Amino acid sequence: MRVVVAMSGGVDSSVAAALLVEQGYDVVGVMLRLWSEAETPSLVGQVANSSNNRCCTPGDTALARRVADQLGIPFYLVNVADSFKRLVVDDFIAQYAAGRTPNPCFNCNRHIRFELLLNKALGLGAEKLATGHYARIQHPCHHGEKSQLLRGVDSNKDQSYVLSVLTQDKLSHVMFPLGELTKSQVRQIAAQKGLPVAEKAESQDLCFVADGDYRDFLMRHVPDSIRPGPIRDTSGRVLGQHRGLPFYTIGQRKGIGVSGPEALYVVALDMADNTLVVGTASELGRSECEALRVNYVSSETPIAPFRATAKIRYKAREAAVTVTPLPDDSARAHFDEPQRDITPGQAIVFYNGEIVIGSGVIV
Repeated sequence: MRVVVAMSGGVDSSVAAALLVEQGYDVVGVMLRLWSEAETPSLVGQVANSSNNRCCTPGDTALARRVADQLGIPFYLVNVADSFKRLVVDDFIAQYAAGRTPNPCFNCNRHIRFELLLNKALGLGAEKLATGHYARIQHPCHHGEKSQLLRGVDSNKDQSYVLSVLTQDKLSHVMFPLGELTKSQVRQIAAQKGLPVAEKAESQDLCFVADGDYRDFLMRHVPDSIRPGPIRDTSGRVLGQHRGLPFYTIGQRKGIGVSGPEALYVVALDMADNTLVVGTASELGRSECEALRVNYVSSETPIAPFRATAKIRYKAREAAVTVTPLPDDSARAHFDEPQRDITPGQAIVFYNGEIVIGSGVIV
């Protein structure tokens, strides 16, 4: 069977490719060339060159090509910069400008990796697209059963949270060769096979932010949305001045710039009045949230409320919740206990033990 492997020049995707070659698949390596700030004419001088982009750099491309040569597999570099800018970066900017805190990995997986790249893989005659994600797929044993997306075995590296946008048709064409492995085992395999990426450092989130600071990125792209304004407590009393609402997120404690008898946290971002609202920990908690663009991995919307656990951020603690499906691909989640930092723009992901039920965007 032909399998296209999404290669990044990192250890995870390289080991995924190596394992598939070892297992006898007809493997093809494909790397995506994403958008770089240096390609924006108005930013010439602010961002020196494309090497400042932290993903798909010339060095990463060279490493991926070296790994492909070592494994004896074809390697292609596919330019998806325009689509990535439009579907991922522009949405990231717009969400922050509107006072929300987005996770761009969801749009990247939904539109770029498991749509554009998957279609490219199928166009190359492949039956499957493999990635270096730490997650598992359990395919049905009997007719009429559904494929299930499961957590990765390595709880410290599990990436099922950002893969919760997948559906049945996508799962039928996807492979996660690292799902049963830990990160240390993956590095050990890379070293044993003599791959040049065995000790390469972990990749970072927000790969398209050249200097790693999303605040500077927003200043370059939406300076008009970053306006100083008042910081108020929940009673309306002015405590100070903020630097611009896109610089803050719900639950934030450090860097607010004001203090009180008790520790203060960001409770709300009032875009209408350009006001940052802060309060104590007891004023921060919420028991309920609503989500839009809800995707169920089963591709079937439940007809009644159901019990689950949920994560409201990638690294958040899981919490017990009752989920009520609503019209127009929305849902309401009611937590058994208040959650401190429910944040508009972030994803809420629902689990049943090891199984990923689905996810939506908190509004």
